[in-house]
Amino acid sequence: MKFFSKNRWLLAVVCFIAISFVLTFSGINHANGTPKVMINLVEPIFQTQCAHPSPSGHLDLDGRLNVSVWNIYKQKRKNWKPVLKRLTHSSQLVLLQEAGLTTEMVDFINSHSLNVAMAKAFKLFGTSLGVMNLSVSEASSACAFHATEPLIRFAKSALVTHYPLSNGETLLVVNLHGINFDWKLTRYTEQFEALSLELGGHHGPIILAGDFNTWRKDRLKLISEFAKRFGLSEAEYHLDERQRFFGLALDHLFYRGLDFHHAESKVTDASDHNPIIAHFTLKS
Repeated sequence: MKFFSKNRWLLAVVCFIAISFVLTFSGINHANGTPKVMINLVEPIFQTQCAHPSPSGHLDLDGRLNVSVWNIYKQKRKNWKPVLKRLTHSSQLVLLQEAGLTTEMVDFINSHSLNVAMAKAFKLFGTSLGVMNLSVSEASSACAFHATEPLIRFAKSALVTHYPLSNGETLLVVNLHGINFDWKLTRYTEQFEALSLELGGHHGPIILAGDFNTWRKDRLKLISEFAKRFGLSEAEYHLDERQRFFGLALDHLFYRGLDFHHAESKVTDASDHNPIIAHFTLKS
């Protein structure tokens, strides 16, 4: 077991060096300056950090709200579309990480009449990549955030959105892809703390979710304490097949101000992560 454990760490170091080399010499356009958001596929332009559309509907369906979370692995697997179709048909809100704004993704969004909000992390060979929200109704606001990975120097993004609900409240949603290569957790902590004003200033329901890269107990503790500060609870799973590293789940969904019913994470080969779907109803 000790030999196996040492080999795992050696593999992690080798992977880190390989990824660093590839990212340094590949076709990545690193994100610089102000993070930018896109909310309109008619003009898919990342121009400003925040956008404030005027939505006409509500996110929930007669008080029911299903939320899915999935690292879609840049749509590298051929069968990503059937899985995403299933998630968008069963959820009013889908939170994606490692989403690529490819022609196929644009066609998928348009063909299913979905609303989109995206925070770009970087461009890879001309394709914008980052976190993306797909929803049945438009957000009332969307703001992009990003944090830079140490050493390899490319960005991870976060998206803060507000959605009107049928009970008159506004749902604050944070979709975040956590920094990976930060042993001291300085940048990792800063990434979450940059969102604290948004969370602390909101008095209604909240969803905080994404691929948090919690592959160490120290990371998991940091996230748990951060969520606790804002009165957030973590979803409990009756079926839990979330992707794990060193035995720890990488993907999470925290919530506040909603009635939680159940959540599940089922196995798929359409990504290197398995999606989460959580079921809520609004508080009356």
